[in-house]
Amino acid sequence: MGNLFSKFTQTLKGHKNVLFIIAAALLVELFSAAQYYFAHNLLEKELDNRAESELRMKAILIRGILNVMEKTVGEHIWDIKRNIALPDSMFNVATRIIQNTPKAEGSCLVFTPGFYPSKDRLFEPYAYKTGNGIQVKDLCGDDSGHDYTRHPAYKKMEKELEPFWSDPYINVTDSTEMALTTYSYPLKDKNDKLIAICGLDVSLEQIGDTLNAHHIYPSSFNLLLTNSGEIISGPSEKHPKKHDIKQVIRLINDSNVKRVTSNSGHSKCIVFKSEVDNSAGCLYYANMKGNPKWQLAVVCYDNEVYGDLYPMRLQFGLLMLLGLGVLGLIIHRFANNERKLNKARIQQELLGSELRIAQEIQMGMLPKEIQPYADRNDLQIFGSLVPAREVGGDIYDFFLRDEKLFFCIGDVSGKGVPSAIVMAEIHSQFRMASVHETNPAHIMQTLNTASCEGNEKNIFVTFFIGVLDLPTGRLRYCNAGHDIPYILKADGDQQVTPLPVVSNIPIGLFDDFEFKPQEAVLDKDSTIFLYTDGLTEAKNVPHEQFGISRIEKVLAKATQATPQEMVDKMSREVHQFMDEEEQSDDLTMLAIKYTPKRDEYTHEEEITLQNDIKYVDQLNDFVESITDKLGINTSKAHNIKLAVEEAVVNVMEYAYPAGTTGDIDIQAMYNDRKLKFVITDAGVAFNPTKATLADTTLTVEERPVGGLGLLLVRELMDSINYERINHKNTLTLITHYKSKEQE
Repeated sequence: MGNLFSKFTQTLKGHKNVLFIIAAALLVELFSAAQYYFAHNLLEKELDNRAESELRMKAILIRGILNVMEKTVGEHIWDIKRNIALPDSMFNVATRIIQNTPKAEGSCLVFTPGFYPSKDRLFEPYAYKTGNGIQVKDLCGDDSGHDYTRHPAYKKMEKELEPFWSDPYINVTDSTEMALTTYSYPLKDKNDKLIAICGLDVSLEQIGDTLNAHHIYPSSFNLLLTNSGEIISGPSEKHPKKHDIKQVIRLINDSNVKRVTSNSGHSKCIVFKSEVDNSAGCLYYANMKGNPKWQLAVVCYDNEVYGDLYPMRLQFGLLMLLGLGVLGLIIHRFANNERKLNKARIQQELLGSELRIAQEIQMGMLPKEIQPYADRNDLQIFGSLVPAREVGGDIYDFFLRDEKLFFCIGDVSGKGVPSAIVMAEIHSQFRMASVHETNPAHIMQTLNTASCEGNEKNIFVTFFIGVLDLPTGRLRYCNAGHDIPYILKADGDQQVTPLPVVSNIPIGLFDDFEFKPQEAVLDKDSTIFLYTDGLTEAKNVPHEQFGISRIEKVLAKATQATPQEMVDKMSREVHQFMDEEEQSDDLTMLAIKYTPKRDEYTHEEEITLQNDIKYVDQLNDFVESITDKLGINTSKAHNIKLAVEEAVVNVMEYAYPAGTTGDIDIQAMYNDRKLKFVITDAGVAFNPTKATLADTTLTVEERPVGGLGLLLVRELMDSINYERINHKNTLTLITHYKSKEQE
């Protein structure tokens, strides 16, 4: 074998092309090394960007969970104050908080020592979830020895009187251990002194599920830490790299460890090697904005980030060996082509991964039901979003609150993951801002302020928000540079007309811009059709655009169609127009048909009162006579009377300024299944959803009539709706009932 190799070597030395072949082989190796270097740098930058995106998305999701918990506690403070005179009722209050917060594990009310003379010095009602439902107990009862005044959290609240999230801890309840974090909210008296603390327990397992719902690489994992470096949540026990958790936490807390700042400047990066299997990796971590000041970390391993580079190097080594047996020119050209091919493949894989992530974000925000609100007879709605090959930032959404349909449609400038993340933030802000606001211009203002903050890349969003009052057909809307919607009427002239809009500017450009609201009234069986520019700018093979005129022609033939039929017909027409041309932008459409069906009420009664609470007894007699006629059971009748009283007293106190008088008309309409009250006054514009809550720290005898707020009315009635109609405040309360005979 050695002799054969020696002869082969001598033959090569004697050949006139041997130097050329060796040079070609060296050139191939040089190209391989250069390709490896640049590809490695490219993947390193991509890792930086993807880690930043992962930290930002997980921060948004976790902040969303915490915001829901904080809002829940804030919304139940009125309930605590209303019942604070009755210490035993605090167990029921804590139970209601848990019932209204599915993701909470427990709720406690910690009163200052000696607050209730009838109770022990320390009193801490606690409600918590078990396998048998919700249990309650006094944590300080039965000589438990529990003294919360010594707990650091109580001392912190006593000193600062500000809400805060606790560090993680293990809670033992009924022999069950659970890792929790608690949100504490202070309840203060008129003198701004602490009287109680409302606490809401959240399972760290739920936060962990959110934290580990998606990873940028198979072996990557996320950590959530306190500001002091204590772990809150991490990967599951089944994760293959769980053994590196302690090392990662130690690196974050060790100030002597070398770390660098990421390209964006928002996170820190530490390069490390696993103490268990010696695998190399990168650790990115950053502080979450706001309170609590927790830290988020993501860990990635080199064998997954740069895994494709190692076989590529092997391939080029084999090519070099094979190239020694052929002409140098062939080797050189083949190496160049292979280098270009591999570079293109890496870029395509990176782009494909980015687009998949963006599409998952985009599609995850859409309403899940194909036929929403199928049980209603006054509304039909259907939306569609068909992503393009290059993912954009389109979105649409809708939901019902207080007999009003809130809906939106939008398009973020640019494409890919950054646009999808921006739209996810806008979608979250829209949902949160619409919880207690009905003015679309105010909602748009909130979205604009949030979008302008930290918008270093100048990404803007065209957006349209509408609020449709279903009982009246009144449509309030605000447009932010978006494509103009169309109104379709079922009959008459001009069946297809553009909705008159003030364009305004897209959100995300100037935080001081004032958005203008508009109004319109939808006729019965009319439809509003909304879309993004992916429809108007769809192109065919000759590069002609679909355009506005084609949209109007399709809509003119669909005035009698259902929303789904309308969207399907438009989709077929645009794809037929595009023929074999590839879709270049997201195709998003939303159709809403207003189909009010008036309930037939067999009886109607009415009473008119002046705005003076001395007439409340007359009101109660009026309501009681109706519930008696309908044979409504005592408990239901009491709730109806309490809700109507609360609504009317609020009108008396707020609709007419002090020193003025006015009438309040209460109209009751009913049939054998439904009871409706329409409360009308000619006072100043007054939305009861913004009425001031009563001072529930007073006793029942000291508290004036009314003032418990809209939350109470919502709990007692099936639906509530407010509109300003013909310069009058109109509040409608509806409840369904069964007579004693029907029960």
